[in-house]
Amino acid sequence: MKIPYCKAHGAKNDFLLTPVAALAEGAKMPDVARAICDRHSGVGADGWLHVGPGGEGADGEIRLYNADGSMAEISGNGTRCAAAFLIYQGLKASEVRIRTGAGIKHLRLLERKGLQFTFEMNMGVPQIQETNILLPLASGARAATLVWVGNPQCAVPVENFDFDWRKMGAEIESHPNFPHRTNVSFFRTRDRHTLEVVFYERGAGETWSSGTGSTGAVAAAMSRGLVESPVTVRTPAGPLELRGNGELFLSGPADIIATGEFYLGE
Repeated sequence: MKIPYCKAHGAKNDFLLTPVAALAEGAKMPDVARAICDRHSGVGADGWLHVGPGGEGADGEIRLYNADGSMAEISGNGTRCAAAFLIYQGLKASEVRIRTGAGIKHLRLLERKGLQFTFEMNMGVPQIQETNILLPLASGARAATLVWVGNPQCAVPVENFDFDWRKMGAEIESHPNFPHRTNVSFFRTRDRHTLEVVFYERGAGETWSSGTGSTGAVAAAMSRGLVESPVTVRTPAGPLELRGNGELFLSGPADIIATGEFYLGE
């Protein structure tokens, strides 16, 4: 089986994008996702996006498989990559509408330099589900804020990152409180307009950045009165920018870096 792909990343959160029309009928997509996203025997990525026609009201539609083969409702960085892919494929537009598992998302092209794009994306209105829940963990109880941004987010305020946050992130991701698992962000406030955030994402593990994770962390910090718009989120891959009250708008890059074919079982 030959699977064409385009590889792109949004602030080093990387994705493989394949047109729906090029997918083999009957293929077990979770198995294919694990194979193509494997960083040693596959192409390597945090997730695999199937890109198809959007139908009425949208320029395209995406289905997202995580690297472990599970499906996710949405990725902020991945949706920007899909918008870049659609323009790369010939879409003539500065406003792009993409249907996701969390509804239609609107993106505005801010800048393009060759295969490097910058978009602002309407992330919608985050829903704060719990402002200050205490999670019982192996290392002791941790306070967190639970946010829905089209996918589940558990945002944990910290004073520093001098602890094994990856291990804690894995524990929280599959905590009994979250039967369908959750995305995890650890954030600390630098000032009224700046957060530092690291991410452990459902189905992918540690990622260098996350659009929905950044949105969840900012919404959590706002609900605690720690920051106000606009907010710069300092991720390990560089800054993402968020603005707004109620609706949040995320600005960040999407770079196309490769195209090719993945040979599965050949």
